[in-house]
Amino acid sequence: MVQESSRKRRSLLFLSTLISACAEKQESQAPAEPSTKSASFLVDITGDLGLPDSIPGWPDGRYQLREIMGPGVAVFDADGDGRLDLLSCVCPPPDQPAAAVKNRLYRQLEDGSFADVTDAAILENTGFGQGVAVGDVDNDGDPDLYFANFDRDRLFLNRGDGTFSDATDAAGLEEDGWACSAAFLDYDRDNDLDLYVAEYVIYDESIHCANDSLEPEYCGPLAYPPAPDRLYQNQGNGTFLDVSAQAGIDIPGTGLGVVCADLTGDGWVDIYVANDAQANHLWVNRKNGTFAEEAYFRGAAVNRHGKPEASMGVVVGDCDGDLRLDLFMTHLRGENNTLYRSSGQDAFRDASVEARMTPHDLEYTGFGCGMVDFDLDGDLDLAVVNGRVKVGRVHPGAALGDFWNRYAEPNFLFLNDGNACFSNAAHVGGTFTALPEIGRGLAFGDLDRDGDPDLVVQNYPGPMRVYRNDFPRDGRHFLRVRPRTGKREALGADVIVSAGGSMYRAVCLAAYSYASSSEPVVHLGVGPAERVDAIEVLWPDGKRERFPACPCDTEVTLSQGTGESL
Repeated sequence: MVQESSRKRRSLLFLSTLISACAEKQESQAPAEPSTKSASFLVDITGDLGLPDSIPGWPDGRYQLREIMGPGVAVFDADGDGRLDLLSCVCPPPDQPAAAVKNRLYRQLEDGSFADVTDAAILENTGFGQGVAVGDVDNDGDPDLYFANFDRDRLFLNRGDGTFSDATDAAGLEEDGWACSAAFLDYDRDNDLDLYVAEYVIYDESIHCANDSLEPEYCGPLAYPPAPDRLYQNQGNGTFLDVSAQAGIDIPGTGLGVVCADLTGDGWVDIYVANDAQANHLWVNRKNGTFAEEAYFRGAAVNRHGKPEASMGVVVGDCDGDLRLDLFMTHLRGENNTLYRSSGQDAFRDASVEARMTPHDLEYTGFGCGMVDFDLDGDLDLAVVNGRVKVGRVHPGAALGDFWNRYAEPNFLFLNDGNACFSNAAHVGGTFTALPEIGRGLAFGDLDRDGDPDLVVQNYPGPMRVYRNDFPRDGRHFLRVRPRTGKREALGADVIVSAGGSMYRAVCLAAYSYASSSEPVVHLGVGPAERVDAIEVLWPDGKRERFPACPCDTEVTLSQGTGESL
């Protein structure tokens, strides 16, 4: 007992030291306060863009789990005109669970506004929309769409003229469970995109749940059997083959978010799945078409107390500048969001407490998330959209009606001091951090092409919202890197940039967050550096190249095979 008490005192002292050190760094390195309390660096421009900024009266919920989970959103160039378009996944209203509801595609026009082109695009995905993945599956240079639905999933091929054709049957895709998120990746290094689908639960509508007061409430995932995820191998001829069993990933789980990157440092893409109320999965690529589940072994399965959490969204990035990839995921109220920092030994540790976000996020339920350098100072900040799945107090300003107001919450914006210590930046977040809604999907892209990343939020119920990034530059610069292999974006390309005596690492990804897809580009803030000294790319097929110096504040397209081989 004496030894145990001594160990506890030493642990508390160590934790106190970490927190104090982080606080000192924040005091000396935190961004300056805005000159006025009303300053906002994230500006809601939804109505200015011609997008609907409200929805008609929404009926009260029916306490069916699928209606509270909510859909995702995508930011991508659907028609190849160089402007980013928006895709809003749509769930039917609670009183119309079987209604045919189309996901909405909004094309960006020359003046920066958006027009609904769903019908013109022949995007006939009807059903209970959840998530969307974007990737060029046929290597023709145009982004294709995979819809992860409550019912049967759908694959739409881009014709190259802004229209799409349903290729689900022809591709041999027969997924008809409850999929929430999906991601395209090249796990076998054959230079075409394979598909990972995160499945949630085997849903039974006859199951009903109640809270402690015996009032009806939404069930949690453990009320249902977990569902195994799916891995589809691209055959290169327009078809996909379900290789889940032979690849070894067919272990049941409650998957909500998924991200694909080299998390073990061997140059091969791995798969990380955020599971709801169960241990997360880290599928390590064995380089022979199979995967090994090593989340426990590598410290990324459960929290620092050894307990699984209700993981929703997930994102990967180098948040502490050590050129190793870290993981961040969102959780249920009562479980703080978790930051897993890479330990440098192909493993992770729960660094949530020393990151200093836990006092803010413990009482909130997070879904979509992203590591993005909003202020271009060279380190990754965090954005999180919130919204409960259980009844709670009504936040001031909630305007969704008596039923849904009980689930509405404001969102989070955290600024990074460069050492993975984060400060709450609600004071500059505008309505993004002040307006209580039920946030679900969150995606990123430079919509106005001014050099900084903007945000798109999918609420449920409620409108999709677009937030323009107006963080002051103060002499800071950026670089956008677009890696391409053949005609398509090289999803999974690992990029290291040297600039101003510092090095930055990022992965070209579209699929992360929750049920959403972002602009597939590496967008880096490089602080005061005005020139990039060199760029190295580890391509998805394992080849490595170096590319020459270039000025900052620009976008460079790097084509595989045109750099210096390493």
